[in-house]
Amino acid sequence: MILTNNKILMRTFFFLKVILLMLFLDLATLETTYAQRYATAVGLRFGSNDISRTVGLTAKQRIMQQLTVEGILQSDFSKNTTAHILMANHKPIISKRFNYYYGAGVSFGREESFVKQRETKEIIQTYGNATMGMDLIGGIELTVANTVISLDYKPNINLAGREEFFRGQVGISARTVLVKSKEQDKRWRKKKRAKKRANREPIGDKLKNTFNFRSN
Repeated sequence: MILTNNKILMRTFFFLKVILLMLFLDLATLETTYAQRYATAVGLRFGSNDISRTVGLTAKQRIMQQLTVEGILQSDFSKNTTAHILMANHKPIISKRFNYYYGAGVSFGREESFVKQRETKEIIQTYGNATMGMDLIGGIELTVANTVISLDYKPNINLAGREEFFRGQVGISARTVLVKSKEQDKRWRKKKRAKKRANREPIGDKLKNTFNFRSN
């Protein structure tokens, strides 16, 4: 069955809405459910699809208990170089050392494109096209000692600059843990206690405000 671009676009946006809805619904459980064992991790990502093989840098930062922001800069050192910013929600599978994640983001870059000429039955290849798109991502990751190994699938939906509407990529990443989750949790608790102490009203002022006492 051949799908038109409009049908593919509609299905892709529906899938994106489902992913974003799952992310927002999961925010209600972020404070009680723990997933990954790292707070900050950086390393390399190796990507592969039908067009190219890429090598890139990846950095992940936990911003809430289950929520991370990831930045990816990747290139095939020939015709395709892209940058990606992704937000993902993590869920434990067996323990927080082994979890799955899903999310979405945006991408920018310089990519090659292929245009089909129906009249001549030729495919014209162009490169250096400034592109912009949306990403979806889903994967699993395992933390061993201070190393995070992950396997993901990252489909990209083109918004501008490329003829192909959809381009998927499988990626394998290896990251080194710079900050552990328990260290970040400790800092968060310390900041929370400090904020609570700063907002604590002195007992004298509290009594005055309660009974509307006014000093002459």
